[in-house]
Amino acid sequence: MKDLYPSRKNDQPEILDRKDPVIHTERSQDDQAPLSKEQLDSYEKNGFLQIENFFSKEEVVNMQKAIFELQDANRDVTSDKVIREPESEDIRSIFHVHNDDNYFKEVAYDQRIMDIVNHLLGSDVYIHQSRINYKPGFKGKEFDWHSDFETWHTEDGMPRMRAVSLSIALSDNYTFNGPLMLIPGSQNYYVSCVGATPEDNYKESLKKQKFGVPDEDSLRWLTEQGGGISVPTGKAGSITLFESNTMHGSTSNMTPYPRNNLFMVYNSVENALVEPFSGSKPRPEYIAVREGIRTLTSAK
Repeated sequence: MKDLYPSRKNDQPEILDRKDPVIHTERSQDDQAPLSKEQLDSYEKNGFLQIENFFSKEEVVNMQKAIFELQDANRDVTSDKVIREPESEDIRSIFHVHNDDNYFKEVAYDQRIMDIVNHLLGSDVYIHQSRINYKPGFKGKEFDWHSDFETWHTEDGMPRMRAVSLSIALSDNYTFNGPLMLIPGSQNYYVSCVGATPEDNYKESLKKQKFGVPDEDSLRWLTEQGGGISVPTGKAGSITLFESNTMHGSTSNMTPYPRNNLFMVYNSVENALVEPFSGSKPRPEYIAVREGIRTLTSAK
């Protein structure tokens, strides 16, 4: 398969134009969408969309209880699916929760979510990746600037930009507790990064990413094009949908206020993974679902 989005192959970074639509259902069908025209316009223009109060207070309480029960259950567990902070044994992320936990499986296939992602991607979907991210007060570390698609394409073999990420806020997001930061409009440009991918790079990159991180000049250019950086804030229960190529990151949390979220990636069934474009072996199934694909219909 032709590599339409090469990266980590040259000694100089390059900014390439996007070759895929942002919304994969024809905009002439907006009247059938689960989102308003204004919401679709915003997502298409900026590469992300926040919807406040998407989940009820009761649903939020149940999800909060579930993520901490899972954290407690894994505190002393040795598992590749449990990612710990680079300088401590604190749990940073727990992967593959949509597959390993019946409660989070139900959340992943919530019909309200499915209606939205089916429309944005113009097809049936499956979960490419799921995880819980914990960013406790005072100790939660940063996530460097990156495009998810650059990693999924290079290290997982995702062919095209036809995936959407969903972040469910399970604590209140402020501008100061390490919230998600996004560069508006960055989904329209692909930063081809430098540096060959080391073997088993994921073992380090899930703690701190070093490869697939865009250079400062490219980041500066993207922010100038998009008019700055957006920081969606809001109460627990809000969701943020962002396109697979939208440049994003988050700072460390130096405040007493935790910032936790449930993160799920929906990929089109028509965009299933091929061999990684880096030439390396595929990452494990718990990071990039390849064998265990279940569409909405077969998941129930």
